[in-house]
Amino acid sequence: MTSTMSKQEVLSSTLAALRANLPELKGVLVATADGLPMAQSMNAGTDANRVAAMAATALGLGKRIGDTVGNGVLTEMSVSGTDGQVFFYAAGRGVLAVVAPAGMNLGLLLMEARDAAANIATVL
Repeated sequence: MTSTMSKQEVLSSTLAALRANLPELKGVLVATADGLPMAQSMNAGTDANRVAAMAATALGLGKRIGDTVGNGVLTEMSVSGTDGQVFFYAAGRGVLAVVAPAGMNLGLLLMEARDAAANIATVL
């Protein structure tokens, strides 16, 4: 990524790279801490505005839980269901949401998503 790219271009490029590296993902999204979508690549039929709002809410709740139990600064959390998982990563002043199907290689996902979150954090 070059320094001549806008923040929006860097975010979109980061999400595109994440989806290219993990094509089985159902979606990826970057939202502000107050729940506004900044960049997204979601499968058809998924409301990015709703996902952004819920991602910000989940991140806020995760931070409060971490503070309450003394886990330190929140870095990531997940919600698991029978058909997959959603991972939330603290990314600077925002949040990265990654929607994964069941049966995905989670080691690869965690490695790629953590790198993407770190890249996003430098922008936000």
